[in-house]
Amino acid sequence: MTLPLEGVRVIEVGQALAGPLAGVLLADMGADVIKIEKPDGGDDARIWGPPFGPDGVTSLYFYGQNRNKRSVTLDLKSVDDIETLHRLCDTADILIQNLRPGVVDEIGIGPEAMLKRHPRLIYCSIWAFGYQGPLKMKPGFDPLLQAYGGMMSVTGRPEDPPTFCGASINDKATGMFCTIGALAALRQRDRTGKGCLVDTSLFDSAVHWVEGQVSNYLTNGAVPQRHGTGGSVIVPYQTFDCADGKPLCLAPGNDRLWARCADVLGHPDWATDPKYAKSRARVANKTELLPKIAAAMRAKPRAAWIEAFEAAGVPCAAVNDIAELANSQQFAAADIVQELPGGGPKVVGLPIAFDRARPRSARPSPKLGEHTDEVLAPLGLSGRGRA
Repeated sequence: MTLPLEGVRVIEVGQALAGPLAGVLLADMGADVIKIEKPDGGDDARIWGPPFGPDGVTSLYFYGQNRNKRSVTLDLKSVDDIETLHRLCDTADILIQNLRPGVVDEIGIGPEAMLKRHPRLIYCSIWAFGYQGPLKMKPGFDPLLQAYGGMMSVTGRPEDPPTFCGASINDKATGMFCTIGALAALRQRDRTGKGCLVDTSLFDSAVHWVEGQVSNYLTNGAVPQRHGTGGSVIVPYQTFDCADGKPLCLAPGNDRLWARCADVLGHPDWATDPKYAKSRARVANKTELLPKIAAAMRAKPRAAWIEAFEAAGVPCAAVNDIAELANSQQFAAADIVQELPGGGPKVVGLPIAFDRARPRSARPSPKLGEHTDEVLAPLGLSGRGRA
């Protein structure tokens, strides 16, 4: 299939997750992504295991975030290899970097220098805390931003300590925002002919995730608290244990759905009771209502409740573990898993389809420096980046 970004070249100077994720999203959409790695070991994520891939050395994590790319090794402490990077950028549309804050300026590839030499380049910087403020030079990883960004304070049950989200959501969100910014800047360049500096950060993403809680605090001064699986402004909007001990997530998101839900639960009177009929009243009286719903849910096994709620049009879902998810019919129908070419492992692919077709990786994840000669030869450079 013809992909939307065919003909776009991306230089990725990064490691771990946020930068490589932005790169793999662009690669899966058709861009030629050239991953610049240090000769000694490459991307640190190559060894983040177990588990490891078919070669027994490269982490599955790396396979997932670096498929469809070409690897070129350059020593960015070398003046000659920095010049080689410039030669590559002469051919590129987008550069993505998530090096430690300050490093790009130290080695002469900061945004001002790069955009001066390459005025059509879209230069994307991924920071931990952003390009301004007292913490701008501070490095960071996803859990640190979940902590500093307030997310851990509102995740989990009230009696639990602050809780870490199981997925690296700040890294992944920042990679996605970087991709969005790069594509918007590319569209702008179509009109103006000029490149653009795109800045994203894990901190900005962290604040974005809790924007509702921040807005509430700025409005009323109340510090949001942990409330388990429940929602803070919709009740009920959480999980309940069924008769067989299996949890079910129940989400009647408006008063009409709540009336149907109450009827299925065997308490149609709840839909007319002034304490529960309207959303604001349910939130105000949730400490009284939620135990009643929990008691009603313990009357039947989960499968019976799912059948009854779905027949009534009440939104609900089983709380799956990863095995249950991976073995579900919907997971199979989504066709989101692919086996990488060349006997590579199975990975989750691009969560986007074009004309109802999901792109497939044309390349496996690269061996360290695998494409150095292939990429540099057309520029008249040797494998070590020198003419």
